[in-house]
Amino acid sequence: MKNFKLIITVAAIIGINSLSAQNPIIRDQFTADPSARIFNGKIYLFPSHDIKAPEGKNLRKDWFCMADYHVFSSDNLTDWTDHGVIVSQEKVPWVDSTTYSMWAPDCIERNGKYYFYFPANKNIAGPNGRKGFGIGVAVADKPEGPYIPQPEPIQGIFGIDPNILIDKDGQAYIYYSMGNIFVAKLKENMLELDSEPVAIPDLPSKGLKEGPWTFERNGIYYLTFPHVENKIERLEYAMGNSPMGPFKMTGVIMDESPLNCWTNHQSFIEKDGQWYLFYHQNEMSPKFDKNRSACIDSMFFNADGTIQKVTPTFRGVGLINAKGKIEIDRYSLKSESGASISLIDTVSSFSGWKTILDSKNAWIQYNSVDFGTEKIKSVQVNASSKNGGILEIHLDKIDGPILSKITLPKSSDWKIVESKISNVKPGTHNLIIVSKDENPVEVDWIQFE
Repeated sequence: MKNFKLIITVAAIIGINSLSAQNPIIRDQFTADPSARIFNGKIYLFPSHDIKAPEGKNLRKDWFCMADYHVFSSDNLTDWTDHGVIVSQEKVPWVDSTTYSMWAPDCIERNGKYYFYFPANKNIAGPNGRKGFGIGVAVADKPEGPYIPQPEPIQGIFGIDPNILIDKDGQAYIYYSMGNIFVAKLKENMLELDSEPVAIPDLPSKGLKEGPWTFERNGIYYLTFPHVENKIERLEYAMGNSPMGPFKMTGVIMDESPLNCWTNHQSFIEKDGQWYLFYHQNEMSPKFDKNRSACIDSMFFNADGTIQKVTPTFRGVGLINAKGKIEIDRYSLKSESGASISLIDTVSSFSGWKTILDSKNAWIQYNSVDFGTEKIKSVQVNASSKNGGILEIHLDKIDGPILSKITLPKSSDWKIVESKISNVKPGTHNLIIVSKDENPVEVDWIQFE
């Protein structure tokens, strides 16, 4: 073909830009319990950090294991910057660093200071003789840190999964869980309770409930939490007229994970008039659901303020730059037959996924690609086809203009093939990649230049 050339490559080139991704949004580490906030116009993510249990630490191999926290930031919900570790179990005086129990956190800004709240097992017993979980605070002058942990946890709290709400009148509240979901007022210093914690009534009495996250919209307060109605958690919510309730159970935000992840954990932000749900799943660790990854999907409200149920997607949210690596396995739609997704490397899941088109006219669609205003001349495809294959890239719909027709060489290794393109117009478009050959084709990514 006149418009075809093969760029020398080997399987070793496989990889992704781990901090520029769709769902999951972070690809170089596990990021559970995502707490999302907007500070100074930028989105910040404060997740917990799942790791595999280190050898020789007398830890359960089949349980949660977390030793520290990172913070990430983004301007566009798509490209994320890792600012590194902000709090570690080794550097908090009151934490028992043998327990690896730094679970779901939260962060809030007040008077130019940033207060990071985190649970962990205590290394000393409290006044009641219990060790167990306390909730600590670390303080910083910037969202990225550095954060300085307080020498002791908040007095009067025995629990996990802290969430902070500062109401319109300036009163701050802390929500947390331990069997029930509790709420208490915080003092102006954000470090001490200003009221005794009370269990929020009229929530489900059967099944585990944890991970509260409360937000206000149009005068309605939403108390959201994961709850085990059957065997694994789903996201539910109650509505009320004040931060402390009373709350009335209202509905389900997200059903049980189709990936069978036992937990879920949520947070919510509004940006430019659109609401987003942050949650986690275990697609990068399908055989071990204690290693989880943060995801984002759009959410919507009904006229009466109730929340429309959110279905998790691979594509997630945000625009993707056409000149970046477009991982079409994070698809928006695909053909009912002939198109599937699998991990590139089942041992090293951070390598990501591949798209398999194994029959003629099998297709996959990837939405919201930003071609900008500059002229695009070519496309690269990182693909593999043992017997060779032919791909077509269509614009906007399955029978839309053909941007490029690409002939893949016979190879079991990954090869980058480059082809000229036509019919591309500036702006945002959907892409449809179609196999035009009976031979199976595997695609890692595509990229325009």
